[in-house]
Parts: sequence; structure tokens; C-alpha cells
Amino acid sequence: MSKYFKNSVLLIYLILTACTDVVDVEVPVAPERLVIEASLAWELGTLGNVQTIKLSTSTPYFESDKEKMVTGAFVQVTNNATGNVFVFDDQNNGDYKTSNFVPVINQSFTLEVMYNNEIYSAIETLMPVVPIDEVNQSKDQGFDKEALEVNVLFTDPAGIENYYLLKFKQQGDFLPDLFDFSDEFTDGNQIAIFHENEDFEVGDTVAIELYGVSKQYYNYIRLLIEQSSEGGPFATIPAQLKGNCINITNPDNVAFGYFRLTQVSKESYIFE
Repeated sequence: MSKYFKNSVLLIYLILTACTDVVDVEVPVAPERLVIEASLAWELGTLGNVQTIKLSTSTPYFESDKEKMVTGAFVQVTNNATGNVFVFDDQNNGDYKTSNFVPVINQSFTLEVMYNNEIYSAIETLMPVVPIDEVNQSKDQGFDKEALEVNVLFTDPAGIENYYLLKFKQQGDFLPDLFDFSDEFTDGNQIAIFHENEDFEVGDTVAIELYGVSKQYYNYIRLLIEQSSEGGPFATIPAQLKGNCINITNPDNVAFGYFRLTQVSKESYIFE
């Protein structure tokens, strides 16, 4: 065996068996925050009386535990015009429910949450939505001419500023695909939205939900969707988004989440 070969083997051995220093990186942990999931949706064709608000607390990014559900809070929603108060009963699992909510289109409501001796409040207006006119499928509108697409058509009311959120959820998927848009350039016209997914196959079922939302919620969800879809080395660093739930007892202890009131039109489509 040559001296050169012996030295090469020794060098490789030293590299593979060299000690590696373990570097402990101290990751800062943000303070725990209340998370308010208060999306009250009135489905077309229903009374809209059964509603649920979910409360939890934030967890560190590297925490392996599941959500920390909040119990023992007091939750109510008030119709600001009539003064009617709807109390949401604690289900002892993070859910707070009512079966007597009375939704009123274009009416302002106030959410109040009392938790850990602090009061959180938010004001929102219940926005209307139009029915979905038609749902069909195609293959010729997206980038992949072989991928199935689902198309949703609805007619926007003329002369009214409208904002929408469209949700597509394939059966079996954990998270839906979200699309936000306004009628700034389509006022009074029939709007057609297509959603392409290379995973769509014949026989798959897609649940479709069209929401009418307020302008302030539209601005909020638009930023949230942009942050969740960005990636790569040159992407914008996500910033903490503040919803409309204000801590009036301790303004520095902000809550995550949003109080949203909407009408929703639902359809289901099976690919042929």
C-alpha cells in the first residue's frame, strides 16, 4: 500500500470521526396570547341560529403539544341596533355555542370575550352574499392543460361595493384553498372563478363555499393568504397580523384571530 494511499485513508478517517460541537441556539419564546376564532357564518337557506366561537391560546413554534383550549371564559355577541344579547355557552373543550343567534344582514354586532380578568372586544357588520349560479369543470383555463379545474359562477350585484372569500376543500384534505377578490372591475357582472389542482381526479368531491365579507376583513385575509403562499429565499418575511379583537383592559396584551360575520353560499361538486 502506497504512503499516499495510507495518508488519504487516515485523512478520511479523521474527517468522519472528528468531534462535532453541539451548538445550542436559544430561541425566543413569545408571550402566550388568546386566540379568538369567531367566524359567524349564516348559510343561505338556513336560520343561522346555531353558531360556535372557538377560544385557545397560542403555543411556541417548536412546541409539539396540540392547541391549548380555553375554558371558563365568558363570550357574548350583541346586536348594536336592537341591543339583543346572545350568550355563547362554554362547552368545556374550547368551543362556545349558541342556538338562538339572530343574524341580520348589514347589521353591526359587537363581540365581547372576558378571560383572565381581561375584556376583549370587536365590532363587525354581517355582510350578504349572492347564491352560486353554477359549478362545472374544465381543463383549458390553467397552466396545466391536463389538470382538472372546478369553475364557480355567480352574479355580482350592480352598484354595490362587494368583497368575497372563496374556499375550495377537496374531500380528504386537511386545509382548504382560499381566494379573496373584490368586484372593483366586475361590478354587476357574472363572475367566473376557476381553481386548478393537479391532484384532482375523476370521482373526487370538492366542497365550495362563497362568503360575502367586509372590506376590513378582506384586507386582513388578503395579507394572510399572501403570507401563507409566499416562499423562497427572496420572499417577504411574514409579519404578525393583528385582527379586530382589541384588549380594552390591557391593550399591550393583544389577541390573535378575527371576529367575522358573513353570509355563505355552499355547493359540492363531483368531477366526472
